[in-house]
Formats: sequence, structure tokens, C-alpha cells
Amino acid sequence: MSAPELVADQEKGYRSSSDEGAAPVVHEQYTGIKGLYYSPTTQVAMLGFVCFMGPGLFNALNGLGAGGQVDSTTNSNANTALYSTFAAVAFFAGSINNMLGPRLTLLIGSMGYCLYIGSYLAMNIHPGAGGFVVAAGAILGICAGLLWTAQGSLMMAYPTENDKGKYIAIFWGVFNMGGVVGAAVACGRNWNSTAGAVDNGTYIGFLVLTLIGVSIPMLMADPAKMIRTDGTRVQTPRQLSWKTEIKGLYVTLVTDPMVLLLFPMFFASNWFYTWQFSGFNSAIFDIRARSLNNLLYWISQIVGSVLTGLLLDTPRLSRRTRAYAGWASLFLMVFAVHIWGYFYQRQYTRATATASIDIYDAEYVGRVFFYVLCGILDAMWQTTSYWLMGAMSNDPSKLAFFAGFYKSLQSAGAAGIWRADAVKIPFLNMFASTWGLLAGGLLCALPMLIIRVKNHTEADDEILARMDKDGHVLSTEEALAKGQVNA
Repeated sequence: MSAPELVADQEKGYRSSSDEGAAPVVHEQYTGIKGLYYSPTTQVAMLGFVCFMGPGLFNALNGLGAGGQVDSTTNSNANTALYSTFAAVAFFAGSINNMLGPRLTLLIGSMGYCLYIGSYLAMNIHPGAGGFVVAAGAILGICAGLLWTAQGSLMMAYPTENDKGKYIAIFWGVFNMGGVVGAAVACGRNWNSTAGAVDNGTYIGFLVLTLIGVSIPMLMADPAKMIRTDGTRVQTPRQLSWKTEIKGLYVTLVTDPMVLLLFPMFFASNWFYTWQFSGFNSAIFDIRARSLNNLLYWISQIVGSVLTGLLLDTPRLSRRTRAYAGWASLFLMVFAVHIWGYFYQRQYTRATATASIDIYDAEYVGRVFFYVLCGILDAMWQTTSYWLMGAMSNDPSKLAFFAGFYKSLQSAGAAGIWRADAVKIPFLNMFASTWGLLAGGLLCALPMLIIRVKNHTEADDEILARMDKDGHVLSTEEALAKGQVNA
């Protein structure tokens, strides 16, 4: 059977070749240029470029502290609005993604980043445009909820079970190149600046790149035509009704309640940015040092994601052992970074921070190395979170719901802490809450690792893949007979 004929086949489910029991259905791989285009690696890299041009540049801008502005209040209020709408939309974005399809969902989601970066350019030109920035943040939150849910679904569904860490690392590396490029541009343009804010040219450069990024989703492959490296078919959302999709959200929570144990980890996963960007980088460094720190931070993200991906895909270890190893390394890193950070944080407050440390000052060296470790910790946290979700399912529909939960809880936490920054709570309080939430999130996740993570995902675990068009969950035997899942 040729590859096009295989694409026309409507086989719904799949199993990784590493699964035990009956042999999986193996499909013929595409060859030549077509094979390169439909390669899961290529598609995940393209997915990374979508986020390179949008969220990556957003991160570079936020990493400068205060969105590149002198006063952090407008930036903090904009981030509060952004993450509030993000949290509300993302929780239900899995249903939207499953109905619209991931490519259209990515396209709509990427548009908000252009508006948001353009709003900062507007405020540089018209200082009274702070309200526009906050409104743009709220709109971006809606778009980001869609983009990140579609992204998470595809990134966790395309690889085989033994390669999920690798593919998360590929995505995270390409995505964070946006932060690296954006930070490099900002660093170069502001190297000799004596002003406290980023210049117009920096914002214009960011805006042009985000506009280019909007076109990438429509150049990506149809997920229905994707075949994994082991020959198994990527299951695609079955375009059920809105009613059935909302029911699927409920079924996901009820039938797989272990995901609730990951919610504190999700909640903490963007909380630390506020202290790192606003309470540390923006508070104590001048614009040149902030720009260089920002560049090094996003480079360190790539290093952290690659190392974590390699650990989580170590072939000599079972998946359960890899889960424990990832958890332990993350726990040690959280405490190492925050014990070090505490000795810096106790030296200044909001009242005494002068934003004056330059790269040539003696106290800069230790602090920049600490900031690099913060970037590595962030990448480790995000990579491990995605890997744990991917260990619970291979079904893109279910993974879209998981990704929606993740981004919703993550954004709710971020909205809270950015608002706390806007009302000027003490930096030490922000730092302590960051440390406590990270440690607490890991402790809550541990029972999930012990009880829920298996060496292989089985058909019994794929509840949503066994749901029919009316929202009824079929037994594994019925689903096997209808071809919705494989043995």
C-alpha cells in the first residue's frame, strides 16, 4: 500500500512500537522531499519556529524587565490582563483546538503577539498609551491560550514514547532561539545606551519578526498525514460536536484524576518569571547588563532543555525510572538555585534597588552566573512538565486537554504574581513564594509519578480515543473492534 493510500485509510488509533501485546499496525514511510517534510522532527521544528516568532520574542521583551520600559507598572498590569484571559481561555482551548484543528488554532493564536509588541512601540512614541498596552495584553492572553494548547498537543503526540524528551527538547531549543535572537538584537542596540528604556528600533525589529511568524502554521503538514518514526499513525481529533468536546473535558478529569496532582506544578510554572525578570534583572542591573543577562538567560534555556530531554529519554532506563530521575534532578535544582538566590535577595529591597550594576562591576559576575542557572531551571521545569503529561497519554485530543489545563493553571499563577508586582509587594515575599510553590508543586507531583506513570501507555488509558461521536466511552474491546484504538 502506498503512502497516499495509507493517508486515506481512516484508522483512528495507534500504539507505540514499544508497547507490549499485539503488534502495532506499521505504515509505510514517505520518502524523499516528502519524507523530509512529513518527518515528525521537521514538523516539531516548524512548531518551534511558530513559537520562536511569537512567544520567543515576547519572552525576550519581558526578559529585559518591565517590557523594556523604565517603570514596570504598565508592564505588570499588561501581564496581569494577559495571564487572566490566558487562564480563562486555555482551560477550554483543548475543545477549540479539537474542533478547529491545530493549524488554524496556531494561526489565530500567533496573531496576538504582533498586536502586543506593537503596543509597546506605541507607548514609546506616545507615553500615555499605557491603556492600549494593557488591552493588547488581554487580547494576547486569548490568542496565547489557543496557540499553546495546539502546540502542546502536537509536540506531545508526534514522537514515539521513547523519544518524547528529545522532541520536547527540539521544540524548546528552537522556540527559545526566539528569545536568544530577540535578546541579541536588544543587547546590540542598547549596548552603549544610557537610557533606561529600549529604543523604537528594537520594538520595530520584534514586530517584523512576529508578523513573519503568523504565516508559518499554514505551511505545516496536516496532522492526519503524519506517521511516526516507528511507522505508527498519529491519531487526529475526530471533529466531534462542541457538546461532545466539552464532555470530553469533563471525562478527562473524572477518568484520569491523577492529572490533578500536577496542577500545583502547572500553577508554579510561570510564577518565577516575575521575580527573575522584575525583582532581579530589572531591579538591580542597568540596561546594558539587563540586555546581556537576557541573552544569556535564553541561551541557558536551550542547554537546560537539551540536557533534561536526554535524561528523560535515556534508553538504558525504564520510563518509570526516568520519571524519578527527572523529578529528583529538578528537586535538587530548585533548592540549589533558591538557596543561592536568597543571599542576593536579602541585600536589597524595592526601596534600595538602584538598577545600577553594570557588566564591568565586580558584583556582576556571580549574579549573572546565578541568572544563567535560573534559565536552566526554567527549561528543566517546563520540559519535565510536558514529558509527564506525555507519559500519561499518546492521544492528541487528550493531550490538548492536558496542555490546556497546564497553560490555564500556569497563567492563573502568572496573573496573580504579576498583579502582586504591580502593587509593589516586597521582593523578598515574591522570592519566598516562588521557592515555596516550586517545592510544593514537586511534592504534589510525586504521588502521580508513583501511581500513574507506566512503562508504556496502554489502550485502557486512552479514554478519549474510545469516545464515540455521541460522547459515550466505549469499552476497550468495543473500541478495538471499531478500529478507534489498537491492541
